[in-house]
Amino acid sequence: MATIKTCSQSRVIQTHMVMPPDTNVHGTLFGGRLMEYLDVVAAISVRRHTKLSPVTASMDTLNFIKPFELDHSVCVETIVSGVGNKSVEVFAKVIGENLKTGERYLGATAFLTFVVTNAGPDFEMPEIKPESDEEIYVCSGYLDRKAIRMNKRDSDKEFQEKISIDLPYNK
Repeated sequence: MATIKTCSQSRVIQTHMVMPPDTNVHGTLFGGRLMEYLDVVAAISVRRHTKLSPVTASMDTLNFIKPFELDHSVCVETIVSGVGNKSVEVFAKVIGENLKTGERYLGATAFLTFVVTNAGPDFEMPEIKPESDEEIYVCSGYLDRKAIRMNKRDSDKEFQEKISIDLPYNK
């Protein structure tokens, strides 16, 4: 029988301040930097849940809602939101804060999928149990999101088979 873990047991919170090297030409946090934060923090959530080293399979959804301005804080919070046999979905919310005024805002949300590749033959993925209203809401959509991912994976595979890997200067 698989163990059951709560979402809060996988919760990771990491906060950064937007500094000049982190910004784009608009003076806001560069999207690639936020993606790096998301990948690292989400991987820690998976590690807490499985105790195994995860590999990023996909960043399924990333919604940039409001830009993070220079000198604002960026708080990335992740939880495990669904599990398969060897796959783990992680939900991330990113809260910004204007450190001068104290105004907080939802700046981004994301879903990422990871795979644990170093699981032994006796490994059983711990089940996930949401507790708060937000966790219950987020986790309730897992099976629908997983079905969409599986359909997309099949169409992506077909698409990838049509993409050339020939050197461009040999044409």
